[in-house]
Amino acid sequence: MRDVFVIGVGMIKFGRYRDKDVHELAGEAARLALADAGMTINDVELLASGNLLQAGNMIGQRIMQQIGQTGIPVVNVANACATGSSAFREAYVAVGSGEYDVAMAVGSEQMGKAGLLGGGGSGESVEGILGSGLMPAVFGMAGVEHMRTWGTTPEHFAKVSVKNHRHSTKNPLSQYQVEVSLEDVMNARMVAYPNTLYMCCPTGDGAAAAIVCSQEMAKKFGRKAVKVACSVLTSDPWTPRDLTMPDVNTLTRNAARIAYERAGVGPDDLDLVELHDCFATAELLHYENLGLCAEGEAGRAVDEGWFEHGGRTPVNVSGGLLSKGHPLGATGVANIYEIVTHLRGEAGDRQVANATVGLAHVIGLGSACTIHILTA
Repeated sequence: MRDVFVIGVGMIKFGRYRDKDVHELAGEAARLALADAGMTINDVELLASGNLLQAGNMIGQRIMQQIGQTGIPVVNVANACATGSSAFREAYVAVGSGEYDVAMAVGSEQMGKAGLLGGGGSGESVEGILGSGLMPAVFGMAGVEHMRTWGTTPEHFAKVSVKNHRHSTKNPLSQYQVEVSLEDVMNARMVAYPNTLYMCCPTGDGAAAAIVCSQEMAKKFGRKAVKVACSVLTSDPWTPRDLTMPDVNTLTRNAARIAYERAGVGPDDLDLVELHDCFATAELLHYENLGLCAEGEAGRAVDEGWFEHGGRTPVNVSGGLLSKGHPLGATGVANIYEIVTHLRGEAGDRQVANATVGLAHVIGLGSACTIHILTA
């Protein structure tokens, strides 16, 4: 694989857009990315579109109707919550393989107030008989398991929510920009123990786009390019546990090990991380899964502020899914947008100082995990 660079990114504010269709939102993000790269759609040779809830509606081709039907190949991607990041990986592989010089990834979703429950599916349901596959239950149980094993408390998880909501107040594209106190989080309505309302990501609408290119094209267009040091996609290996209780840890641990090897960096080299905090319990578990702290150490790390903005390794300075929002197909590309913005030094009030290495992580149960490490 040859080197691949991100040369343009674009993102619309996450929220609710009742007066627009999803391909219109995606088109806005795509146009922002093109303008950022100094390109037109005529420079793009492939489009990878990530959209989950309308996966059968040819969203990629409908985006082209918004930004220019040039006849290029369009790939539509659906991979649970890792849909957008998988689309980005498709664009990365297309350029890295040498087949194309410029490719665009667009992640989009229009959820309205649809809940983040599960992926559906067919056949006889075992819900409530062999555990639960509903997302709030899965990540609640994962949190309880960590509490039982390592003595983590509900307050530790609540502090994750407090941190991410505070971070979001400096991100104008975040769905919510409201600071909450520890008391607010702990006293909020319980959704699935130990996650209260503020410890669960909101759902909504949104879109983000990224343009990747070869080194030669990056030099031609002159925009400050960010290198994709690695792109990793994993799924769960078989374990007896998966028959009754989803494993939210192993696929991330496997992806992290491969990503650090390929990028030639370790957790201590990361200047910032955007990880998949669909629930507060998930973020705390992923501190350990990504090697940001030792196993069983996440609770102490939270108490000591390791992952705050200005801390040892800032995590989710965008506000994370907990406050920025989680329109499923858009999330993975939005994480890339955030990392690129910091590595360029263009993140404004939330800029992580002197950032040169960033990691973007997404998991989708079912299962899929992506990790992208980017370098300035």
